[in-house]
Amino acid sequence: MEKNNNSYDQLLSELRLKISAHYPDYEQELVGRSPLELDRRLCELGTVTESDIVTIYNEVTGIPCLDENELVPPEQFPDISQDYLTGNCVLPYDWNEENVTLLISNPYMRSAHYYFFKTYFNLEADFRLVRRSLLERVINIAYTDNDKDEGLSLEGDEDTLRNLASEARVVRLVNEMLTQAIEQEASDIHIEPEASHMSIRFRIDGILRDYLTCPLSDYPAIASRIKLLGGLNIAESRLPQDGRTNFHVGRYDIDIRISTIPIMEGESIVMRILRKDAMAFDLAKLGMSRHCLDRFDKLINIPHGIILVVGPTGSGKTTTLYSVMQQLNNKARKIITVEDPVEYQLPGLCQMQVNAKIGLSFASGLRSIVRQDPDVILVGEIRDRETADIAINAALTGHLVLSTLHTNDAAGAITRLIDMGVESFLVASALFGVLSQRLIRRICSDCEGTGINVNMTGNRCRKCGGSGYKGRTGIYELLMIDDEVRRAVIANSSSAEINKIGVKNGMIPLLEDGMRKVKEKITTQAEIKRTASDM
Repeated sequence: MEKNNNSYDQLLSELRLKISAHYPDYEQELVGRSPLELDRRLCELGTVTESDIVTIYNEVTGIPCLDENELVPPEQFPDISQDYLTGNCVLPYDWNEENVTLLISNPYMRSAHYYFFKTYFNLEADFRLVRRSLLERVINIAYTDNDKDEGLSLEGDEDTLRNLASEARVVRLVNEMLTQAIEQEASDIHIEPEASHMSIRFRIDGILRDYLTCPLSDYPAIASRIKLLGGLNIAESRLPQDGRTNFHVGRYDIDIRISTIPIMEGESIVMRILRKDAMAFDLAKLGMSRHCLDRFDKLINIPHGIILVVGPTGSGKTTTLYSVMQQLNNKARKIITVEDPVEYQLPGLCQMQVNAKIGLSFASGLRSIVRQDPDVILVGEIRDRETADIAINAALTGHLVLSTLHTNDAAGAITRLIDMGVESFLVASALFGVLSQRLIRRICSDCEGTGINVNMTGNRCRKCGGSGYKGRTGIYELLMIDDEVRRAVIANSSSAEINKIGVKNGMIPLLEDGMRKVKEKITTQAEIKRTASDM
């Protein structure tokens, strides 16, 4: 229900009081500014997001917020130009012969909008609040002639592309896309041109979700803007490119890795978001059972040997290894890493990044590291026999070595090393433990997995976006390499036989750990089936 008698001055006064209460450090930004300037300035400073502004408007005026998950571009309203809608930040969203629902980004022009539609169209208007940048994009999509996209060239000279990338509308769109991805805790942004449009998707909790569909005419400007941010060649679209940039949101600096590859309709662009402040790197918070955590804690404190963390891409192996490094990191130890790439920089560690262009591989980097008198060595991944041989050598000569392999289970890591050409007796001597893991989605605590907001029956849960899941945790199995396992390795036993020995000696299989989390109502059986169906 909307609140009555909210005059322009009263709205401005209440808005300022509300923002001052939430953000006292920015009181000076409120002095002498119009509402539009205030909104933009606070968002530019990172003081508040557009979502915060809309929430405050809702609290002050009572105007309902529109569920963004259900927002789709409407048909064009007759006899109104796009310039009018964009200039006044208003969009007719739904209408009939008597009423019209107007989307607005701020309430200050509400009376003017009401009388305009009453006078010229004889329609009673009600209002819904949405974020400014989202409203501008929906207006652009709804009022863009898609026929103009035909024959569009996705290449251009560098000056033209730079001009496109520097347009205020494009800058705002890309900034808002990044802000929304960070607010929704996305790990990646996927931008893909198709035959008739461009799609933008966020990977949230390991699953891709649609964020926005734009006219294909926006693609060159958006792609060029992202390339400029990442220090890439904006005129090159035929070769893959990699870059990185930092993005400031509020008090946080976000590290963003950018990758492009040529595809039939242009370039696929993926932006990986590394939010350093969100990473705790605490073994106790990764989701290991007490049984697994106690055994793993003892394992990582051995003075020498190899410990492997295995699983498919995106299973959280790097986070686990960084958590180990954080726990082992002290002045009494020299810890050196060789990674591709260095995703997070940890104080107290010497971190080296692989650079294939100059011949710095895992193997060559590891060979040099051994001469640096380290206590602990982290190798981002064992990819070939040369790296495996050097790692085993280092382990046998008094170093603790941690690394990763891409295998489906813990026992499979042993056969993988032997398949690389490493002698079985060396594997048995150097390897002390293998941790296998997967990431699973947690049941949303707000909607209890239903995807429906319990306080607003029928509406999507805003916390999880209607998916029923929010956040992720891990499921694990830890194979300790004891004497019985070593004998099986030297005898070239199969991974299935080694797995049986591990279970007999206390290993909890990955699937069993997952089903325990189902019983504890941390996740669902469907999620375990999705992530661990190969077990």
